[in-house]
Parts: sequence; C-alpha cells; structure tokens
Amino acid sequence: MIEHDLAHQLKAARIDKGYSQNDIANILNITRQSVSKWERGLVYPDLDNLIRLSDIYNIPVDNLIRVNHKK
Repeated sequence: MIEHDLAHQLKAARIDKGYSQNDIANILNITRQSVSKWERGLVYPDLDNLIRLSDIYNIPVDNLIRVNHKK
C-alpha cells in the first residue's frame, strides 16, 4: 500500500465539500472504483487528476501530497 496521508486527505476533502465518490468520478470522467482506490491508499491519482482534485477541493496540491505539511 502507498502512503495513507494522501488517501486520508483526499477522502476528508471530498467529504468536507459534500461530494460522493460517484460525484467526483463523474466530474473527472473516471470510475467510482478509481476514486475508492485513491481514498483507500491502493494507488495514486495521476498528476492531471491530482491537479483537478486540488481545484475541485480548493486545496493546494502541496497540501494534499506532503506528509506533515503543517510542520
């Protein structure tokens, strides 16, 4: 499994904005299963989707990917 900080950040941001996994999948034109895999830490989103997620959630990419980014 990959680093869970990104997975946690993605899930928390989605829930905070009130989106379902299906909503995000539709916006990004991908499968809901892809969103689920990102949020479970099984795979990373590709760079294009990571940037789009950053825009959707209004969170800088750096804040999504850095572990302990507030330190």
